[in-house]
Amino acid sequence: MRVGVFTALLAQFPLDKVLEKLKTLNINTVELGTGNYPTDPHCKLSMLDKKNELKEFKKKLDDNGFSISALSCHGNPIHPNAAIAKGYADTARRTVLLAEKLGVPVVIDFSGCPGDSDNARYPNWVTCPWPPEYLDLLDWQWQKKVIPYWTRHAKFAADHGVKIAIEMHPGFVCYSPETLLKLRSACGKTIGCNYDPSHMFWQSIDPIAAVRVLGDSIFHVHAKDTQIYDRNLPAMGVLDTKKYTDERNRAWIFRTCGYGHDAGWWKEFISTLRMFGYDYVLSIEHEDSIMSPDEGLTKAAQFLNAIIIREQPAAPWWV
Repeated sequence: MRVGVFTALLAQFPLDKVLEKLKTLNINTVELGTGNYPTDPHCKLSMLDKKNELKEFKKKLDDNGFSISALSCHGNPIHPNAAIAKGYADTARRTVLLAEKLGVPVVIDFSGCPGDSDNARYPNWVTCPWPPEYLDLLDWQWQKKVIPYWTRHAKFAADHGVKIAIEMHPGFVCYSPETLLKLRSACGKTIGCNYDPSHMFWQSIDPIAAVRVLGDSIFHVHAKDTQIYDRNLPAMGVLDTKKYTDERNRAWIFRTCGYGHDAGWWKEFISTLRMFGYDYVLSIEHEDSIMSPDEGLTKAAQFLNAIIIREQPAAPWWV
């Protein structure tokens, strides 16, 4: 297992400077955004049509000793606005093609969320089973929008030797281990997850226990923490819609690794990932509104590098 970085947090720097910075932190693996929600200028989909540019890009990474853990194109490809959905879906398809050319095994995306009809303008996230029309809507969304799209896209990805890692996030149809596994069951094992424990914390899902539920569906992991503010939580619950910058009044905020939970928690999390077969990358994602990207990245890298399990042990002598 090794530490990587989602380079969107360093979007203000050219790639050369990003690689230079990461070397000082003992990191040689990057996750690159290709479009949709991530703002990351380091990996351009236009390289698909420019062989020389693609070759130069690969050479720069190779010469600096860097590998790519995943390409990320978080979007909503089943958005009810057809034009918006098409934009997200086109980026997702081109990201798969670029991953194939770069030899990257995983593309990260959101599951998305449809509207409440073919004429809807905005996504409609169902969060409760009553009144009963909510369940009717949820069934319609899955049967008419979610499963058809992801079945097609999973086949497309599989045809190009790429796995799709869905990042579970409230607001989209896959936000929990159960909903992620529902999508995987319906659309095949090309679908798995990009596991971000910070999204579990604020739903009151134990991220370590959830590793045991997700098992081999974990394709990639984000390293990000969450701090719960018990003083504010009783007032608004976990589905807090205040802006992330209103830290004083929110029920929870995203934190740099180690600032929501201590090293003991992260050691158990990493050990449980290894126990259930995950031996890949912990990709630092900085969304801590209290720390600058540079400080958050530096602290997370030092914290994780000190506790990560790097080698699979040999079989014990008594086996």
